[in-house]
Amino acid sequence: MRIGIIGAGNIGGTLTRRFAALGHEVVVANSRAPQTLEDLAKETGATAADVSVAAVDAEVVIVTIPEKAIPGLPARVLDGTAPGAVIVDTGNYYPQRDGRIAAIEEGMTESRWVSGRLGRPVVKAFNNIRAQHLMELGRPAGTPGRIALPVAGDDPQAKAVVMRLVDELGFDPVDAGDLDSSWRQQPGTPVYAADLDAEGVREALGRANPERLPDFRA
Repeated sequence: MRIGIIGAGNIGGTLTRRFAALGHEVVVANSRAPQTLEDLAKETGATAADVSVAAVDAEVVIVTIPEKAIPGLPARVLDGTAPGAVIVDTGNYYPQRDGRIAAIEEGMTESRWVSGRLGRPVVKAFNNIRAQHLMELGRPAGTPGRIALPVAGDDPQAKAVVMRLVDELGFDPVDAGDLDSSWRQQPGTPVYAADLDAEGVREALGRANPERLPDFRA
């Protein structure tokens, strides 16, 4: 599968390494220039590209940048994807970093806001696990205590694609509902950075409170 990754920070770099190792064709871009990703490309076999073309022909595009950087992406950055491409948002809103985003503060889910900015439906995934754990703690299917990751989105087929990728990476995918339910996996919720198994993830999603904790409000 051709996977475009926009963002080469902790999560973006980790997903580049993991997906390339699994044999996917990975194109990775950051906000600077392809030359700054030469070491990552050499290490993984991924292709470093300008952000404006990272999504071209991609079957899956993973957007993994701070919320504050979303409006600064090139216009029509997702033009040229493969037909039916799945767009994944891994982002989290941290007002201390991102500044105040009024729509999110007023109750819109982070990924619904990202989807509106990108002009494409998105699937929320990979936002509630630490990068090191994403890199190191994947296990074969059926392993007792295998860490599970929630996946939220409006399109069942798009979610199914992402859930298969989660499983490939060594984690149990859990359907976390539609995109407007993705607040249940935002920062400060019981499932966030908790490394729970599938049963634990479902239980944590169920007891999440929609009110943001003070540390995650502007």
